[in-house]
Amino acid sequence: MYRDLTRGSISRSLILFALPMIAGNLLQQFYNIADTLIVGRALGSGALAAVGSAYTLMTFLNSIFLGLSMGAGALFSIYRGRGDERSLRLGIVHAFGLILGVTLLLNAAVYLFLEPILCFLRTPEIVAPGMREYLRIIFVGLLATSLYNYLSCLLRALGNSTVPLVFLAVSALLNVGLDLIFVLVFHWGIAGAAWATVLAQWVSDVGMLGYFLTKCKHLLPQKSELHYERSILHEILQLSALTCVQQSVMNFGILMVQGLVNSFGETIMAAFAAAVKIDTFAYLPVQDFGNAFSTFIAQNFGAGNRQRLREGTRKAFLLSFLFSAVISALVFLLAEPLMGLFVNAGETAVIAAGMRYLRIEGACYFGIGWLFLLYGYYRAIQKPMMSVILTVISLGTRVTLAYLLSGLIGVTGIWLSIPIGWALADGFGLTKLLAQRKNAAFLE
Repeated sequence: MYRDLTRGSISRSLILFALPMIAGNLLQQFYNIADTLIVGRALGSGALAAVGSAYTLMTFLNSIFLGLSMGAGALFSIYRGRGDERSLRLGIVHAFGLILGVTLLLNAAVYLFLEPILCFLRTPEIVAPGMREYLRIIFVGLLATSLYNYLSCLLRALGNSTVPLVFLAVSALLNVGLDLIFVLVFHWGIAGAAWATVLAQWVSDVGMLGYFLTKCKHLLPQKSELHYERSILHEILQLSALTCVQQSVMNFGILMVQGLVNSFGETIMAAFAAAVKIDTFAYLPVQDFGNAFSTFIAQNFGAGNRQRLREGTRKAFLLSFLFSAVISALVFLLAEPLMGLFVNAGETAVIAAGMRYLRIEGACYFGIGWLFLLYGYYRAIQKPMMSVILTVISLGTRVTLAYLLSGLIGVTGIWLSIPIGWALADGFGLTKLLAQRKNAAFLE
């Protein structure tokens, strides 16, 4: 189903379009949750620390692919809003070639530089063998993840957020089933968890590609249109490159924080690995709402619906705040049982450290919810540099304060740096947005 976001009730359109995206990303996180849950329970805190650190690295790598796809998706939405079908078809092919090339180069690089990567992350010797084994396998799925992200962003940009959900649902169930078989039945350990994720990723990617080639033939260019067009590639690069920078800078900052966390030892590593999964799962809905909002803005920007843009922005920020407040309250109150899902009850130090993280960061989810809206807004109106600036403010503050405060008050300083970074970026982004809205030509 393709949803036209340029007409109808704004709140209803945003929510209905966002719901399949939210469900899909929750399922995608279920891949990682399943690995963490089964590894933590069956293999212990050492294996949990290895898989958790690998997850942070994989999030950084995936952010590069996702950033390229999200930038291209914003442009596809603008083309659809304008009714420019020729540019849309050409853009799809040009973006596919760009993303495929970047993925293959990056895939080769991570295998070549695996040992320097482990060194950069300050991986303890006791954890390094398991992390090395996990990464060598999980890297096999990078191409599948990249192409799935591209096809998902493409369909969502055009108003179809349901089909990606269907393929993710199948893949998530497969991932959990294979995890149980490979780890608990075959006793393959960390390697089993990695292979379960890789196989599930490839099933999802092949399924999406088959759907696109059979059901979306009208989106493929005709033979006469199959040629390089510099203006199209230039527009894609303008949005995709900066969106990629924004996404990768954000996750590179998190990667640097992971290295700092690793320096506090296995207990903090394990606590962080479990808490981050809970944390990411909790604020995923507002992240996907921000992506849905970006598609809404891009379609209406392309169609020239200025008043609808203004009204939609007001409603989106209110909805994000209300949802974040509910999730924050739940995470704060349920921090202990949530940690208990991933860590055996006897590992009290790990649970206590994870609870402290969740109660500091979890109380401030509205901050990251608004930040996702700002990222999506500026990307959609073809001002992606603002998203980069907001990311630099947020992550620059987070990394700097994490290193400063951890030396003064220990690991709690790392946790406190996160909401402070969100607050500063939100303040700057909202100030610029309100100032620009006073200018009648700010969307021209």
